[in-house]
Amino acid sequence: MSFFKNRTVIGVICIVLSLLICFAITPLFNQSISRKTEIVRVTKPIKIGEAITKDMVQTVEVGGYNLPEDVVRHTDTVIGKFASADLAPGDYIIASKIADAPAAENTYLYNLTGEKQAISVSVKSFAAGLSGKLISGDIVSIVAPDYKKQGMTVIPPELQYVEVIAVTAGSGYDANTGKQKEAEAEDEKELPATVTLLVTPEQSKILAELEADGTLHVSLVYRGSKENAAKFTEAQDSVLSQLYPEETESQESEDQSQLESPANAPAESGAE
Repeated sequence: MSFFKNRTVIGVICIVLSLLICFAITPLFNQSISRKTEIVRVTKPIKIGEAITKDMVQTVEVGGYNLPEDVVRHTDTVIGKFASADLAPGDYIIASKIADAPAAENTYLYNLTGEKQAISVSVKSFAAGLSGKLISGDIVSIVAPDYKKQGMTVIPPELQYVEVIAVTAGSGYDANTGKQKEAEAEDEKELPATVTLLVTPEQSKILAELEADGTLHVSLVYRGSKENAAKFTEAQDSVLSQLYPEETESQESEDQSQLESPANAPAESGAE
């Protein structure tokens, strides 16, 4: 008899458990799955280091089940931030994929104001690039052997004092930031392949010609505080204004016309 009683008890317990699962646990589980929440989703491709704008993202309603805890739910959180990873349309954004500033190796590209440009020149030999010792902020002179096929080695007056903004290895990593690929050992540091310089359009044309000829050397002039480095670049700007007065006046007149244009004039208040 006790055997049959135990079977009866076990059967009753199983029935109670099944009822509990059907009418209590299952509805709660289904409710959690069907619960909706808003998240921020990417609408346009965003490259690493790129500033996120309003047209790149949108808020959409999705099921809240199994979403990462740090998923971004409001566009205000991401607009104006910088992507710390490549993002494709349809991706949702998590906090670890955005940053307040662009990646360290790309920061200098976001500091351009339009007055000057960034241009890279190849380091054709170890010696030509100062034996890999150049760093961002250095002031250098560009030495041109057989300048313009005249048989003379000179420092063009346009390139006496030029600021280095990056030194990049062949892999694309900035060699002067100290950040190497994780797989690389410390004693296998990559040598610089290019030097990126901050220049005016006139300087960039000369550098492009030297790059095409394949003949240039970088000579270090100054390394130190930004205040002292600015004295060299200001002296170079003064030389450029004397060498290219028409371009300087044209740029100044263009800037003035933009300031005086109706689009920049303050809007009149009140209705006529």
